[in-house]
Amino acid sequence: MKHACLALLLCLALTPLAHASPADDQFQAIYGKEWTWRQQQLGGYEDEDSASSPQAAHLPEVGAKAQAARLAYWNDVLAQLDAIAVKDLSADNQVNYAVYRPQIENLAAAIRFRDYEMPFNSDSQFWSNLGFMTRRPLRDEAAARAYIGKLDDVPRYFDEQIANMRAGLKRGFSVPRAVLDGRDVSIASYAEVKSAEDSEFYQPLRDLPTSMSPELQARLRSDAQRAIRERVIPAYAKLLKFFRDDYVPHARKTLAAEAMPNGKAWYRQQIREYTTLDLDPEAIHQIGLREVARIDAQMQATMRETGFKGDFPAFLAFLRSDPQFYAKTPEELLMRAAWIAKQVDAKLSRYFGLLPRGRFGIEPVPAAIAPFWTAGRGSAHTYWVNTYDLPSRPLYNLPALTLHESAPGHALQGELAEEQTGYPAFRSNSYISAYGEGWALYCEKLGQEMGIYHTPYEEFGRQTYEMWRAARLVIDTGIHHKGWTRQQAIDYLASHTALSLHEVETEVDRYISWPAQALSYKLGEIKLVELRARAEQALGAKFDLRAFHDRVLALGSVPLPVLEQQIDAWIANVKNAPAAGAPKA
Repeated sequence: MKHACLALLLCLALTPLAHASPADDQFQAIYGKEWTWRQQQLGGYEDEDSASSPQAAHLPEVGAKAQAARLAYWNDVLAQLDAIAVKDLSADNQVNYAVYRPQIENLAAAIRFRDYEMPFNSDSQFWSNLGFMTRRPLRDEAAARAYIGKLDDVPRYFDEQIANMRAGLKRGFSVPRAVLDGRDVSIASYAEVKSAEDSEFYQPLRDLPTSMSPELQARLRSDAQRAIRERVIPAYAKLLKFFRDDYVPHARKTLAAEAMPNGKAWYRQQIREYTTLDLDPEAIHQIGLREVARIDAQMQATMRETGFKGDFPAFLAFLRSDPQFYAKTPEELLMRAAWIAKQVDAKLSRYFGLLPRGRFGIEPVPAAIAPFWTAGRGSAHTYWVNTYDLPSRPLYNLPALTLHESAPGHALQGELAEEQTGYPAFRSNSYISAYGEGWALYCEKLGQEMGIYHTPYEEFGRQTYEMWRAARLVIDTGIHHKGWTRQQAIDYLASHTALSLHEVETEVDRYISWPAQALSYKLGEIKLVELRARAEQALGAKFDLRAFHDRVLALGSVPLPVLEQQIDAWIANVKNAPAAGAPKA
């Protein structure tokens, strides 16, 4: 049913209706009710950009019973969507439907496959994600009481997660044992603090607003200290013991997603969710091999441009070891990132017609997660730069990283999405990896036109980053479909890129434990590059790069087939519009 509906949507003329139809009313009632229910179900579990209410005084229920109830609810929503006459929806709601239905399908599929029994990977963990709660200021007493309520709820939340993980272990659905060494450090950093005031969870209480009386501030701080001391720290200690004594020893010895129960179907679902495309693993593997060969030729040419006299492996060894390419202090790395971001900032208006009012900050990755995190990460509000192990953070990669994670990549796209008006909440508060990561990787390439890469080494860093994303297509499918070993994947990534060996290992572990997510970057970027080339060819002198970028970003986060349909419609509209200054008929 899903594919038939999507095909129908992509073929429709999308002519707006003058008034909302009964189908529009029916659809809007469905998603409005479901979104409110979803926030009630998942409210309280916040990352930095979450729309969940900071007033929620509890964390979500994640046990098997609550998960089954959610599956029943979303299955009912899908049945209601089946009853809608899609062709009768307005143009806007046809797009909304094409975004919303896969969103619900993915939510339901995650529970059907019991993803909740593996609630972490080598990159992201439920226990570390709770740390994002500490980055929201407590603006009034209600927010502070809600935050303390969440702290009190940590033991119950962790107990449900532990029960889920035990069930996953029992059926062979777990993070592979091969990527678990050292991951307990991120739990221990919360469990082994000396006092409540030393805990990261106490941080929001240090800067309460002056509108609160000193007496109220003192009571809130005392209550938070009690919750951290008596609830949070013991809960992390219990989780740490479970992780070390039960999870690690009993985690599966295989690597491939397809080796798990119902693994082939699960891996295909992961591919659909992260890429928004229905591609089989072998097709993706072949796309990756073609891209690797193409980019390799460019990297060889850039190596020769630097004047280096040795072969490619020697050049990679030189880049990984020469001190000229590495910051000596965390501050130097952060300041270089900030300098690059300001160079970009000065040129944005030449490439974008609409710029956001919002701004992002630059911060180091928190110490608890830095050893296993990527070199950086971006959101609408923060560009995180990993200052852990500076000899693994080459400066020649920093321009590409900054373009991807800050502006015009994730930060600019995220800020514009937040400032969009007129979209339903399920669109303005959702993130589709193929769109978001594809856009950010496209922005690395856009940096060439913007003049951000000043040396052949920095251009080689950009090419290394593009090769890294192309190699992911080969490695992810190699591991999860073709039976590659961890060492085989490490050797492949290390021999094709100038990533540090530390980054190579942490990245491979990420792909092993987070199947298909890494596929979204290159497949999304390929589609964006294709659509831009199509628009340039079709429009000729009428093509306006700023207008093209504005149209892509105005859509918010959408599946790639929807993006393609919308850009094709935009091309047709521009092509048929009279030229500026032309006489009206």
